[in-house]
Amino acid sequence: MRKIKQVSEFQIFDNLEELEEIEKKLIQISIEAAKKAYAPYSNFRVGAAVLLENGEILSGNNQENASYPVGICAERTLLSYANANFPNQKKIKLAISVLDSDQTVSPCGLCRQTLLEYETSQNQPIEIFLHNRKGKVLVIPTAASLLPLYFDKESLIN
Repeated sequence: MRKIKQVSEFQIFDNLEELEEIEKKLIQISIEAAKKAYAPYSNFRVGAAVLLENGEILSGNNQENASYPVGICAERTLLSYANANFPNQKKIKLAISVLDSDQTVSPCGLCRQTLLEYETSQNQPIEIFLHNRKGKVLVIPTAASLLPLYFDKESLIN
């Protein structure tokens, strides 16, 4: 029987100054990535940055398409690139910045499932930092807490 995980603990910071230097840097890189997003239809620019266990930081952004289902979110753009090019590096921290909203914006369902896949495959949590235009940061300790009734490889076992 699987234990259901829920977001029960998270931290909220009113600005970046309250974070550690590596976390500030990660968020700054995600902001820069968001500025380069291709979002001509929604005008909703999202950037993401991931800290790998070797200390390298990679970034990505959302890429829209006139055929809406063809677009890809910043998180999946980044995680796919990271895993394709650094398959043996664990993903330690992930920052997601939204430039066009004052609200705290959380990853969509597809991105939550993707985050969870990488988290479970590496047997180590991925700490998530959600950053909005006002500078507020919500820190979530693990991707699994974003998707309590998640689907994983154990779900495929008969």
